[in-house]
Amino acid sequence: MILINGQPEDRIAVGDRGLQYGDGLFETIAYRNQTLEWVDAHLQRLERGCQRLNLPLQDVDLTQIQADLKQVTADLTDNAVIKVIITRGVGGRGYQYAENVEVTRIVSSHPFPIYPESHQSGVTVRLCEQRLAINPQLAGIKHLNRLEQVLARNEWRDPTIAEGLMLNTAGELIEGTMSNILLVQKGQLFTPDLSECGIRGTMRQNIINVALSHGISVKECKLSLDDLLHADEVFLCNSVIGIWPVTKIIGIDKTWIHGLVTQKLQHWLSQAIMHP
Repeated sequence: MILINGQPEDRIAVGDRGLQYGDGLFETIAYRNQTLEWVDAHLQRLERGCQRLNLPLQDVDLTQIQADLKQVTADLTDNAVIKVIITRGVGGRGYQYAENVEVTRIVSSHPFPIYPESHQSGVTVRLCEQRLAINPQLAGIKHLNRLEQVLARNEWRDPTIAEGLMLNTAGELIEGTMSNILLVQKGQLFTPDLSECGIRGTMRQNIINVALSHGISVKECKLSLDDLLHADEVFLCNSVIGIWPVTKIIGIDKTWIHGLVTQKLQHWLSQAIMHP
């Protein structure tokens, strides 16, 4: 099902600024076991993104989005992926938007992707050639401009490679094309500083919260490829896949095991989802 501004529809105006300029935001929410997982965290990030892009908060009514989510999921019998998109709406040609533009609200449901069960115990990844631009103003939020990720993800077609790791233009490790990355070193978690680029994933934050609640220290900092190669454990995460341990990087003579810290976090995370 697709709802546009609360009504069943599958088309938007050609002048919509989301289409014309990528002027907007999105959230991807897992619907599993008849539950929208971490929905409050997703909507809170959507609000923060609206503030960052100066989208009129009075028009981005979270109660309307919640009503849309309820309608979209009402008849679902299987797990699904729910996508929420907010654009600035139809505002004419040119980069300067009109002051009276009304936002466009899109909520849609999609089949849940099927990944091999083995991904929960280890995946193979590669390093992407495409780099992420440094842009603090857009860092952290899920804005609609995802060309860097599109170009990176289409660097390979080998189905045995689950994900690609991305560096920024300064050569720092940032994230996967669709995931955040965390390293384990001597029992401590390290994750890239995302103040200059990359997405602050809701699952990444959930993992940080869970780790801290169980006495595992977490450090957000600049990370290099050298840090990656010297890590004891490496894993990826997002709201749909949960946690995928990384066990191999194509083209680099380095492997990891499905480590104890990663296994604990997978277990604690599943408990947190079942008993929020």
